[in-house]
Parts: sequence; structure tokens; C-alpha cells
Amino acid sequence: MHSISLPGLANPHDLSQDRQFSMNLARGLEVLRAFTPLDSVLGNRDLHNRTGLPKPTISRLTYTLTLLGYLNYDERLQKYRLGSGVLSLGYPLLSSLRIRQVARPHIEELSRQTGCTVNIGIRDRTSIVYVETCNVDRGNMYRPDIGSTRPILTTSIGRALLLSSPPHERDAVLNRLRVDGAPHFEEELKHLERDEQFYAAHRFCYSAGDWRTEVHAIGAPIRLPDNEPQVAMNCTMSAHRLGTSTFQKDIAPLMLETVRRIESAYGIQ
Repeated sequence: MHSISLPGLANPHDLSQDRQFSMNLARGLEVLRAFTPLDSVLGNRDLHNRTGLPKPTISRLTYTLTLLGYLNYDERLQKYRLGSGVLSLGYPLLSSLRIRQVARPHIEELSRQTGCTVNIGIRDRTSIVYVETCNVDRGNMYRPDIGSTRPILTTSIGRALLLSSPPHERDAVLNRLRVDGAPHFEEELKHLERDEQFYAAHRFCYSAGDWRTEVHAIGAPIRLPDNEPQVAMNCTMSAHRLGTSTFQKDIAPLMLETVRRIESAYGIQ
């Protein structure tokens, strides 16, 4: 079997000569990933533009995915939406993530103490995807939901996860971003380089509006057993409600104590 060093970072085009790799399956999944919360309705032309796949291939894939229930076709718009089959695929993963059940009472308490929105996230390719969240900051217009994603370099949770990862994993993620030509990559990399010494000294990362100017956040990794995914936590709040000193002096200690409690529940000291 082909060795996968870091799942999610493979480029299908790089594996075209791998006889074990199913290019048709990879293309179908790329079509599903083309849909976003902001672009939830897409036609074949949209999917062609987003994936770069040939138009005949797109037509076959959307036809197949619709028959299987992973896409729904809107006759009026003559475009597609994600179908319930996609949701059914994701639920077994969410229900099997023990961190969600273990962390939930702790992040609820932290959210009540601080007034912050508190989230737990894991890496998905070169992004962070939230797997648990507790929303109390009604002034935060970017209040997340489970399954929503955030960039890895401009968020405190993303940098915390990256800086706590083994060097070879961190290098693999950064290389993927560089190779993909991520917009503003060099500029965003400066956020990580700036946070590296801060994280080493304080064990958390701080984002003073790096992702969105009106949202500030701190993030820290959570150590889990080797058979669990790498996860991190953040506390976010609308910038107008909180100053930098309050975030770092008052909220950060509470967040780090919450991290320790979650780790202790796993028997990690």
C-alpha cells in the first residue's frame, strides 16, 4: 500500500502514476469539496472553474453523485447542492471523536467565565475545522458552527496546532501551502514566525485581528493519546469588547487551566 506520511496533503496530480490511487474517486471528492457555505449552489461550469477538471468529467461526476445522494439537483436553477449523503458520511466521525464529549463541559465553563466563544479544532488539509464549539459572544459576527473552517496561518488555533506538531508535519503543511501558491503566503508566514517565540514562552498563540480585524483570539494545543487526532482550543471575542492585556493576562490562564483539565481527563499529566 502507498505510504501516506500526512493525510490530506497529497495532490492527486502527483499520484497519477500510483496504481493504488483511484483518480476517479479523488476527482469526485474534489467536486464535493468545491461547495462552501458562501457558494452552496454550483453548476457544472462553476465546478469546472473551481476544480480544473474537464467539463465532460464534471458532467459524469455530478450525474453519479446525484444518483448516489451526495448532490441534489435544483431544476429551477439548473445547479447542484450538497445532498444528505454528505452529512451522513460526516456524522460517524463526529460521534467517534471522544474529545468532543470530554471537552464539552470544560469549554462551556470557560465560555461562561470569560464571555468568549470557545472552540475545539483539528487539521483538515491546510485548514482548521471546528469539531466542537460553545458560542456566547453575541457580538462576534463570525460565531462558528461545527464543521466550519478557519485558515491555519492567520488564526491562533491554527498556529497553536502547527507549532505543537512534529517539525516534519509542520514543514509538510507549510510546503503544501507554498506549492499551492496560497494567496499572501509569505505575508501570513510572518504571523507564525512572530508567534514561535511567544508560544515557546507562554504555551499559547495570540491573534490580534490577524484573520479578521474585528476578532481577537488566543489558542493552545491539547495533548491527547497517540491514537487521537491532534487538536487545539481557542477563545475568541469581538475586538471592541476586550483589550490585548485582558486577553493575555486574564483569559489565557483560564484557557490553559481548561486545557490541563481536559488533558487530565485523558490521564495526561
